[in-house]
Amino acid sequence: MKTSLLNIQNLYASVGNNSILKGVNLEVNLGEIHAIMGTNGSGKSTLAKVIAGHPMYTVNKGSIILKNENITYAKPELRSQKGVFLAFQYPVEIPGVNNMDFLRLAYNAKQKYNNSKELDPLFFYDLVNEKAKHLNIHNQFLRRNVNEGFSGGEKKRNEILQMVLLNNQLSILDETDSGLDIDSLKNISENIRKSLTVDKAVILITHYKKLLDYITPNLIHIMRDGKIIFTGKADLAEKLEEKGYEYINSLI
Repeated sequence: MKTSLLNIQNLYASVGNNSILKGVNLEVNLGEIHAIMGTNGSGKSTLAKVIAGHPMYTVNKGSIILKNENITYAKPELRSQKGVFLAFQYPVEIPGVNNMDFLRLAYNAKQKYNNSKELDPLFFYDLVNEKAKHLNIHNQFLRRNVNEGFSGGEKKRNEILQMVLLNNQLSILDETDSGLDIDSLKNISENIRKSLTVDKAVILITHYKKLLDYITPNLIHIMRDGKIIFTGKADLAEKLEEKGYEYINSLI
Protein backbone atom coordinates (compact mmCIF):
# COMPACT_ATOMS: atom_id res chain seq x y z
CA MET A 1 0.00 0.00 0.00
CA LYS A 2 1.35 3.40 -0.99
CA THR A 3 1.87 6.10 1.62
CA SER A 4 1.45 9.72 0.60
CA LEU A 5 4.33 12.04 1.45
CA LEU A 6 3.28 15.15 -0.49
CA ASN A 7 -0.23 16.00 -1.61
CA ILE A 8 -0.84 19.25 -3.50
CA GLN A 9 -4.45 20.14 -4.16
CA ASN A 10 -5.72 22.85 -6.55
CA LEU A 11 -2.73 25.11 -5.86
CA TYR A 12 -2.77 28.69 -7.13
CA ALA A 13 0.18 31.02 -6.53
CA SER A 14 1.40 34.39 -7.77
CA VAL A 15 4.20 36.95 -7.64
CA GLY A 16 2.71 40.38 -7.12
CA ASN A 17 -0.15 40.63 -9.61
CA ASN A 18 1.30 37.91 -11.84
CA SER A 19 -0.55 34.61 -11.47
CA ILE A 20 1.80 31.69 -12.18
CA LEU A 21 0.38 28.48 -10.67
CA LYS A 22 -3.19 27.96 -11.80
CA GLY A 23 -4.54 24.84 -10.15
CA VAL A 24 -1.71 22.34 -9.63
CA ASN A 25 -2.59 18.87 -8.37
CA LEU A 26 0.20 16.45 -7.48
CA GLU A 27 0.65 13.50 -5.16
CA VAL A 28 4.04 11.97 -4.36
CA ASN A 29 4.28 8.76 -2.36
CA LEU A 30 7.12 7.45 -0.23
CA GLY A 31 9.80 5.66 -2.26
CA GLU A 32 8.91 7.42 -5.52
CA ILE A 33 10.79 9.59 -8.00
CA HIS A 34 8.73 12.11 -9.95
CA ALA A 35 9.96 14.22 -12.84
CA ILE A 36 8.37 17.52 -13.82
CA MET A 37 8.99 18.74 -17.36
CA GLY A 38 7.70 21.53 -19.55
CA THR A 39 8.73 24.51 -21.62
CA ASN A 40 10.25 27.66 -20.15
CA GLY A 41 7.70 29.69 -18.20
CA SER A 42 5.36 26.78 -17.57
CA GLY A 43 5.65 27.11 -13.77
CA LYS A 44 8.07 24.32 -12.86
CA SER A 45 10.52 26.36 -10.80
CA THR A 46 7.71 28.35 -9.23
CA LEU A 47 6.08 25.12 -8.05
CA ALA A 48 9.36 24.01 -6.47
CA LYS A 49 9.81 27.30 -4.64
CA VAL A 50 6.20 27.42 -3.46
CA ILE A 51 6.50 23.91 -1.99
CA ALA A 52 9.64 25.06 -0.15
CA GLY A 53 7.92 28.24 1.09
CA HIS A 54 9.85 30.91 -0.82
CA PRO A 55 8.62 34.26 0.59
CA MET A 56 8.47 35.91 -2.84
CA TYR A 57 5.41 33.84 -3.79
CA THR A 58 1.85 34.16 -2.49
CA VAL A 59 -0.44 31.16 -2.29
CA ASN A 60 -3.87 32.35 -3.37
CA LYS A 61 -5.75 29.08 -3.17
CA GLY A 62 -5.30 25.37 -2.54
CA SER A 63 -3.17 23.36 -0.12
CA ILE A 64 0.21 21.69 0.34
CA ILE A 65 0.03 18.65 2.60
CA LEU A 66 3.24 17.04 3.86
CA LYS A 67 2.91 13.80 5.82
CA ASN A 68 -0.78 14.60 6.46
CA GLU A 69 0.11 18.05 7.84
CA ASN A 70 -0.96 21.27 6.12
CA ILE A 71 2.18 23.34 5.46
CA THR A 72 0.64 25.71 2.90
CA TYR A 73 1.55 28.81 4.90
CA ALA A 74 4.38 27.44 7.05
CA LYS A 75 7.69 29.30 7.17
CA PRO A 76 10.44 27.91 4.92
CA GLU A 77 12.70 26.97 7.83
CA LEU A 78 9.89 24.94 9.40
CA ARG A 79 9.26 23.13 6.12
CA SER A 80 12.95 22.28 5.98
CA GLN A 81 12.91 20.94 9.51
CA LYS A 82 9.84 18.88 8.66
CA GLY A 83 11.64 17.28 5.72
CA VAL A 84 11.57 19.48 2.60
CA PHE A 85 14.82 20.16 0.72
CA LEU A 86 15.14 22.36 -2.37
CA ALA A 87 18.23 22.40 -4.59
CA PHE A 88 18.09 25.67 -6.51
CA GLN A 89 18.34 26.02 -10.27
CA TYR A 90 20.83 28.84 -9.76
CA PRO A 91 22.65 28.34 -6.41
CA VAL A 92 23.70 31.70 -5.02
CA GLU A 93 27.09 32.71 -3.70
CA ILE A 94 27.17 33.80 -0.05
CA PRO A 95 30.30 35.91 0.51
CA GLY A 96 31.70 35.84 4.04
CA VAL A 97 29.93 32.60 5.02
CA ASN A 98 32.25 29.60 5.26
CA ASN A 99 30.85 26.52 3.52
CA MET A 100 31.78 24.17 6.37
CA ASP A 101 30.19 26.44 8.98
CA PHE A 102 27.08 26.83 6.83
CA LEU A 103 26.68 23.07 6.46
CA ARG A 104 27.31 22.40 10.15
CA LEU A 105 24.80 25.02 11.33
CA ALA A 106 22.16 23.68 8.93
CA TYR A 107 22.85 20.10 10.03
CA ASN A 108 22.75 20.93 13.74
CA ALA A 109 19.58 23.00 13.39
CA LYS A 110 17.82 19.94 12.00
CA GLN A 111 19.36 17.68 14.64
CA LYS A 112 18.09 20.03 17.35
CA TYR A 113 14.59 20.09 15.86
CA ASN A 114 14.54 16.28 15.86
CA ASN A 115 15.93 16.11 19.42
CA SER A 116 19.03 14.38 18.06
CA LYS A 117 22.67 14.88 18.95
CA GLU A 118 24.38 17.96 17.54
CA LEU A 119 27.97 17.61 16.31
CA ASP A 120 30.93 19.74 17.28
CA PRO A 121 33.24 20.97 14.47
CA LEU A 122 35.66 18.04 14.69
CA PHE A 123 33.06 15.28 14.49
CA PHE A 124 31.15 17.17 11.80
CA TYR A 125 34.34 17.58 9.77
CA ASP A 126 34.71 13.79 9.60
CA LEU A 127 31.06 13.35 8.64
CA VAL A 128 30.98 15.95 5.88
CA ASN A 129 34.31 14.83 4.41
CA GLU A 130 33.01 11.30 4.07
CA LYS A 131 29.92 12.57 2.21
CA ALA A 132 31.99 14.95 0.07
CA LYS A 133 34.31 12.18 -1.15
CA HIS A 134 31.39 10.36 -2.78
CA LEU A 135 30.59 13.52 -4.74
CA ASN A 136 34.21 14.15 -5.74
CA ILE A 137 34.21 17.38 -3.76
CA HIS A 138 37.71 18.29 -2.59
CA ASN A 139 37.91 19.47 1.00
CA GLN A 140 39.29 22.81 -0.18
CA PHE A 141 35.75 23.67 -1.33
CA LEU A 142 34.49 23.04 2.18
CA ARG A 143 36.86 25.70 3.49
CA ARG A 144 35.76 28.35 1.00
CA ASN A 145 32.74 30.63 1.24
CA VAL A 146 29.43 29.13 0.12
CA ASN A 147 29.56 28.71 -3.68
CA GLU A 148 31.96 31.66 -4.01
CA GLY A 149 34.14 31.17 -7.08
CA PHE A 150 32.59 27.75 -7.72
CA SER A 151 31.90 26.63 -11.29
CA GLY A 152 28.33 25.76 -12.24
CA GLY A 153 29.01 22.06 -11.74
CA GLU A 154 30.71 22.63 -8.39
CA LYS A 155 27.71 24.61 -7.18
CA LYS A 156 25.39 21.77 -8.18
CA ARG A 157 27.54 19.18 -6.40
CA ASN A 158 27.55 21.39 -3.31
CA GLU A 159 23.73 21.42 -3.41
CA ILE A 160 23.65 17.62 -3.58
CA LEU A 161 26.09 17.49 -0.66
CA GLN A 162 23.58 19.54 1.34
CA MET A 163 20.81 17.14 0.30
CA VAL A 164 22.74 14.04 1.34
CA LEU A 165 23.89 15.62 4.59
CA LEU A 166 20.47 16.92 5.70
CA ASN A 167 18.83 13.62 4.77
CA ASN A 168 15.37 15.14 4.26
CA GLN A 169 12.38 13.07 3.27
CA LEU A 170 11.38 15.13 0.24
CA SER A 171 14.11 16.42 -2.07
CA ILE A 172 13.14 18.81 -4.87
CA LEU A 173 15.93 19.23 -7.40
CA ASP A 174 15.41 22.15 -9.78
CA GLU A 175 17.39 21.55 -12.98
CA THR A 176 20.28 19.96 -11.11
CA ASP A 177 21.52 18.63 -14.47
CA SER A 178 22.04 22.04 -16.09
CA GLY A 179 25.67 23.03 -16.54
CA LEU A 180 27.05 19.58 -15.75
CA ASP A 181 29.52 17.63 -17.84
CA ILE A 182 28.81 13.94 -18.40
CA ASP A 183 31.02 12.70 -15.53
CA SER A 184 29.46 15.12 -13.05
CA LEU A 185 25.98 14.16 -14.24
CA LYS A 186 26.72 10.47 -13.71
CA ASN A 187 28.19 11.12 -10.26
CA ILE A 188 25.34 13.31 -9.08
CA SER A 189 22.74 10.90 -10.48
CA GLU A 190 24.35 8.01 -8.61
CA ASN A 191 24.27 9.94 -5.33
CA ILE A 192 20.63 10.92 -5.87
CA ARG A 193 19.70 7.29 -6.48
CA LYS A 194 21.60 6.13 -3.40
CA SER A 195 19.87 8.75 -1.25
CA LEU A 196 16.40 7.44 -2.10
CA THR A 197 15.01 4.96 0.41
CA VAL A 198 11.53 3.61 1.01
CA ASP A 199 10.78 6.48 3.43
CA LYS A 200 11.84 9.28 1.05
CA ALA A 201 10.84 10.76 -2.30
CA VAL A 202 12.46 12.91 -4.98
CA ILE A 203 11.03 15.46 -7.41
CA LEU A 204 13.26 16.17 -10.40
CA ILE A 205 12.62 19.29 -12.47
CA THR A 206 14.34 19.08 -15.82
CA HIS A 207 14.15 20.13 -19.46
CA TYR A 208 16.06 17.21 -20.82
CA LYS A 209 15.88 13.44 -21.10
CA LYS A 210 19.57 12.95 -20.23
CA LEU A 211 19.09 13.10 -16.45
CA LEU A 212 16.24 10.59 -16.73
CA ASP A 213 18.56 8.17 -18.51
CA TYR A 214 20.41 7.84 -15.19
CA ILE A 215 17.49 8.26 -12.78
CA THR A 216 14.32 6.46 -13.86
CA PRO A 217 11.22 8.24 -12.53
CA ASN A 218 8.03 6.50 -11.53
CA LEU A 219 6.02 9.24 -13.21
CA ILE A 220 6.66 12.23 -15.47
CA HIS A 221 4.38 15.26 -15.17
CA ILE A 222 4.11 17.84 -17.94
CA MET A 223 3.40 21.43 -16.92
CA ARG A 224 1.90 24.09 -19.15
CA ASP A 225 0.56 27.51 -18.22
CA GLY A 226 0.80 26.92 -14.48
CA LYS A 227 -0.77 23.49 -14.18
CA ILE A 228 0.02 19.82 -14.76
CA ILE A 229 -1.69 18.89 -18.01
CA PHE A 230 -0.47 15.30 -18.46
CA THR A 231 1.17 12.52 -16.46
CA GLY A 232 2.92 9.53 -17.99
CA LYS A 233 5.47 6.82 -17.32
CA ALA A 234 9.25 7.03 -17.72
CA ASP A 235 9.12 6.33 -21.46
CA LEU A 236 7.34 9.64 -21.99
CA ALA A 237 10.75 11.36 -21.89
CA GLU A 238 11.83 9.49 -25.02
CA LYS A 239 8.72 10.56 -26.90
CA LEU A 240 9.31 14.19 -25.91
CA GLU A 241 12.95 13.97 -27.01
CA GLU A 242 11.82 12.68 -30.39
CA LYS A 243 8.69 14.74 -31.01
CA GLY A 244 8.86 17.77 -28.70
CA TYR A 245 6.17 19.10 -26.40
CA GLU A 246 3.66 19.36 -29.24
CA TYR A 247 3.36 15.58 -28.84
CA ILE A 248 1.43 16.18 -25.60
CA ASN A 249 -1.38 17.81 -27.59
CA SER A 250 -2.17 14.42 -29.14
CA LEU A 251 -2.53 12.87 -25.68
CA ILE A 252 -4.87 15.34 -24.01
